Amino acid sequence: MSSLLLKIFICPIGMILSAWLIPGIEYSGYYQPVTVGLILAIVGVLMEYILLKKGTLWVSTLMDFAATVLIVYFISNWFTTAYVTFLGAVLIGALLAVIEYFVHLWLINSGRTQKSPV
Repeated sequence: MSSLLLKIFICPIGMILSAWLIPGIEYSGYYQPVTVGLILAIVGVLMEYILLKKGTLWVSTLMDFAATVLIVYFISNWFTTAYVTFLGAVLIGALLAVIEYFVHLWLINSGRTQKSPV
C-alpha cells in the first residue's frame, strides 16, 4: 500500500518534470503526463507484487525500466497532441529506474516484500 501511494505521486511528477527537461517529449496538457504516470504507478505496483523479493532487486529494476520505456512510448503517442521519441522514452525510463531502485531497496530492507501465505 505504501508503495502504491509513493508511486502515485512519484510517477506523474517524474513525467511532468521529464516533459519540461528532456527534448523529444511534448505534451499539450498536464493530464497527459499525469495519465501516463498513473498507468506507470499501477503497472509498477503489480510488477513489484509479482517480481520483487529479496535477491531480485536488479531484475525487478530492469523489468521496470523496460516496462516504463514501452508504456511511455506507446501510451504517450496514442494522445493525438503528444509526441515522445523513443530516446525520450528511454531517458524517462532511466530516470524512473533510478528512483525505482531506491524504492525497491527500501521495500526489501523494510520487509514490505514479504507475501503472506494464503
